[in-house]
Amino acid sequence: MSASATVARVEGVTRTYRQDGIAVDALRGANLEIRKGDFAVLVGPSGSGKTTLLNLIGGLDTPTEGRIWIAGSELGRLSKAELSQLRLRKIGFVFQEFNLIPVLSALENVEFVMLLQGRSELQRRARALTLLKELGLEGLEQRRPNALSGGQQQRVAVARAVAAEPTIVLLDEPTANLDSKTGGALMDVMRRLNEDQGITFVFSTHDPMVVERARRVIRIKDGQVEADEAGNA
Repeated sequence: MSASATVARVEGVTRTYRQDGIAVDALRGANLEIRKGDFAVLVGPSGSGKTTLLNLIGGLDTPTEGRIWIAGSELGRLSKAELSQLRLRKIGFVFQEFNLIPVLSALENVEFVMLLQGRSELQRRARALTLLKELGLEGLEQRRPNALSGGQQQRVAVARAVAAEPTIVLLDEPTANLDSKTGGALMDVMRRLNEDQGITFVFSTHDPMVVERARRVIRIKDGQVEADEAGNA
């Protein structure tokens, strides 16, 4: 595998938490490479470490041991300011609870990360409108989150995550709060973004429907990568 094809690398990563004074290993020497254009899913039982791994790759948590690289930068060597810039420009994150800004419209929510990046109003507006249309939200641009359904809010969150043209988009249980039809439609839209624009997606999930649509299935058990298989999709 060429270095240019690797967008994220996890090497010997352990994450230990303390629970009631007892050390608990959420991850134990995990190793993983994510390649450009992957449409990959992390699966495993509750407590297996998949969400911890996703948070570590996203720079939202710090490993107890081991090293992580995103787009060639080792996270552990970055200052807080450098890490913030890397998250802003290289990592898109879609949370289970959507985390949209309630006082902003759908359009403004999608534009927000690009505003932080310093893009012009014209660039922000054009890209946000294009993405919302691609995600089936044309005509809803001015609605605030509380006027949108759960599925519509999740689509706005996906549009916001990809708007900044990140190296990798991470999604924690993206269909957990959606019915099966809405979740399936969302996965199909992201699959099109992956195929048409080459965006790299990594999901953590319990949902068999998400696993069925993945092109790479990474199985996590007891804090380690147990298997790495081609998906059915």
